Amino acid sequence: MNNNGMMEKEEIFSKVLRAGRRTYFFDVRATKAEDYYLTITESKKFTNDDGSFHYKKHKIYIYKEDFSEFKEILAEMTDYIISEKGDEVISERHQKDFKKDYDETPRVTEDELKTTENFTDIDFDDI
Repeated sequence: MNNNGMMEKEEIFSKVLRAGRRTYFFDVRATKAEDYYLTITESKKFTNDDGSFHYKKHKIYIYKEDFSEFKEILAEMTDYIISEKGDEVISERHQKDFKKDYDETPRVTEDELKTTENFTDIDFDDI
């Protein structure tokens, strides 16, 4: 039984995605009318100063009538993020021991940019 005194619905079908200190649970459950819906739960592990830990959970419910639009928007949003930022994860700045590596490549000055030596001859017939 959960905190509300109601019996937790039995999972019909479940998948788990472990992602670092986050875990995502995808669970198919049944309504009272025996129709199915999806719950997605994010469980995130937090470590206390004394070394003990606890989890915070967030859950969303997605019902069949929303699946089509949910899938479309999810695909649109994930495609947008990948196209704008690529699929490489940029998480170093969140790590406590992160040290920025400085690019030692020589920079081109504004005066160097103004000279024609830095331009490449392009024949538009080649394009």
